[in-house]
Order: sequence, then structure tokens, then C-alpha cells
Amino acid sequence: MAETTINFGSKKIAVVTGANKGIGLEISKQLASKGVGVVLTARDAKRGTEAAESLKASGFSDVVFHQLDVTAPTSIASLANFLKTQFRKLDILVNNAGVLGSVFLADDIAGPDNVKQNTVQTYETAADCLKTNYYGIKQLTEALVPLLQKSEAPKIVNVSSTLGQLRELGDADNLTEEKVDKLVEEFLEDVKHDSIESKGWPLDISAYIVSKAALNAYTRVVAKKYPHIAINAVSPGYTKTDLNNNTGILTVEEAALGPVKLALIAETGISGLFFDRTEDSTFD
Repeated sequence: MAETTINFGSKKIAVVTGANKGIGLEISKQLASKGVGVVLTARDAKRGTEAAESLKASGFSDVVFHQLDVTAPTSIASLANFLKTQFRKLDILVNNAGVLGSVFLADDIAGPDNVKQNTVQTYETAADCLKTNYYGIKQLTEALVPLLQKSEAPKIVNVSSTLGQLRELGDADNLTEEKVDKLVEEFLEDVKHDSIESKGWPLDISAYIVSKAALNAYTRVVAKKYPHIAINAVSPGYTKTDLNNNTGILTVEEAALGPVKLALIAETGISGLFFDRTEDSTFD
């Protein structure tokens, strides 16, 4: 994109991924409404640009779009360079981009149970899910840490799920990034060989569950790695979005409250935690 100078003044700078619609767009809107300069990102440049323009039309002038595909290293590098050139720092990173990892078999689905019964997972959809929901977030986070470290009070918010619970990742004291990576690799191998049931993995939307369990574990690991950055995971709740074919019960306005709270929280020392909507919860 053409590099024109962007002036957000002394505002905090936030990046929100997967923000052209749904929860990500609402997070961007709520942050902008609280005086934050928002870099709204999305994989689809046309939809992302339209989303940013819609916020500007609603009176939120300090919103700018930048294309981002979290699965593409060159796209991540482009965003990092843009942020460095324009702002020289980053205050808030909201990792919201995510996919279900399954394909819907029908359009008229009602309720979470029907979502599980009316989706099919292939190795390709599972691999894409882990690449987006886990590996992509890791790569983006590591790329933006140098800019976050230039902030006085940096925050990383990982939008996750209460479904992301696996016994194998419950030992917080001995968690390492290598252990999380190994579990993800083992899962994908078992999907490839059609052995997820015999190996004891979750049977329904398993890639999504494993990706969020890995993300929750990564949140704990990276919070220890970077003690000066407040890094937390949050489940926004079961929300009516395209991800679940609009079967959720919460509105995006309700769902965005938890991530926005963590992005703007003033207290220090709140890091490596899991929040269920706006309340401190547990990873287990």
C-alpha cells in the first residue's frame, strides 16, 4: 500500500487481526471509541478497506487498514515494517483472526450441538486451522514484540475459547513452546492417518479445539518469556458470527467487551491468565 504519513497523535496504537467483520470489527470499533488509534487488519484487502471506511463514516477517524494474512511471513513482515515506519511502536495487539477448521454441510444450522453434527473436517482444513489459529499467531506475535517493547504498557490479547482445554497441556510449570508445537504436530499426523479417535483426540471440530488449547498454552509460555508485556487469553463467549454459521447466542457487542477490557486494563501484573468473557477464569 502507498506509504502516507498517518498521525494518531499521542494515542495508543492497536493492531486487531481478522477485523473486517464480526468480533474483530467490533473490537476495533470499541477501541476507537475509547481513543485508541486502530490498525484494522484482514486477509481480504477489499473487505478490510470497506470495514475501516465504515468505522470512519461512523465518526472514528483514527482507524487505518493494512492487509494481513497471518499465515504468510511476507505479509507479517509488511505489517511490521508499516508499524515501525508510521508509529515506531505498538501498544496493543489483539490476535483475533481465526478459522473453524471444518466445513459446514448445511446452511440452516441452529445451536452449538448442530454445528458439531453438521461439519466435516479434512486434513487440509485441520492443517489450515492450526496454521491460522496457532502458528500464524505465534509468528505475528514474535514479529511485533520488538515494537511492543517500545510501549510503556504493552498488551497482547489472544482471542481464544473455553473449548481449548487439553489434559496434555495442563502442566503450566513445565509448559514449553516446544511441547506445544510437538502436540500440534502429533495431532496433525493423527488427522492425516485418520486416527484421532484411536488416539483419544476430541472427535468434533477437533482442529479448532486443539488450536485453541495450543493458543492458551502459548499464552502462558510467552507471558513468562516476556514479563514486561501483559499477555492474556480470553474467550469472548459463544457469539453469533460467520465462524459458527451464526448459531451463537451473544452479540458481537457483548463478545468484544472482554478483549477490549484486557487491551485497556490499567492494573499491572495481570498476565498469563485466561478470561471467560470479562471474568478471570482458569485454563484447566
